[in-house]
Amino acid sequence: MSAPAKRKNDPEGLKKRIIASALTTFAEFGLQGARMEQIADNAGTTKRMVVYHFNNKEQLYIAVLHQVYQQIREHETGLNLAEMSPSQAIACLAEASFDYHINHPDFMRLICSENLMRGRYISQSESIRTLNQSALNVLDEVLKRGQESGEFASGVSTVDVHRLISSICFHNVSNRYTFNSLFGSEESESQSISRNRKLVVDATLRYLQPVARQSVQ
Repeated sequence: MSAPAKRKNDPEGLKKRIIASALTTFAEFGLQGARMEQIADNAGTTKRMVVYHFNNKEQLYIAVLHQVYQQIREHETGLNLAEMSPSQAIACLAEASFDYHINHPDFMRLICSENLMRGRYISQSESIRTLNQSALNVLDEVLKRGQESGEFASGVSTVDVHRLISSICFHNVSNRYTFNSLFGSEESESQSISRNRKLVVDATLRYLQPVARQSVQ
């Protein structure tokens, strides 16, 4: 009878499982409420191995922050916006961001948690700040093309446009229960999502219109 095969040593695979488990746990319980033993158990490993790869809970938390931001930035850079007209590219970017926020609730919970801690841990990571520069780079390229073609007003801040898109996308998920309780109508959840998805596109494109910008000034 042949001897049972030994489990393949896969440190990178283990690290991915730990981060995936940590994301779910941090999103549910926050940094303070999350337990390393629970993270290890859900990843199919031991606390000792989690500590071996990430040193402590705080470093693991920062690694998870890096992961979630890397994923959304990769999602944006993969949209192939250069092949679209500036207005089409803005619409695509806004819709993609809106859909991403809806489809990644753990990302939303983690960012909310980090904001409750006043950005204590994200501010410790230079790599996360560098990573997120791509969000502005992608958007800036579209805005420049739109300004050159006359579709967009000149002098528009890339950060402001990013904030506008992000604010509507984020609010749609983070405030859905309180907002709907206070101001909800008879429309269904799918109708509300569809309307807000259209809102982020319309609001951004109208903000970028030369006439609209001049009237505001």
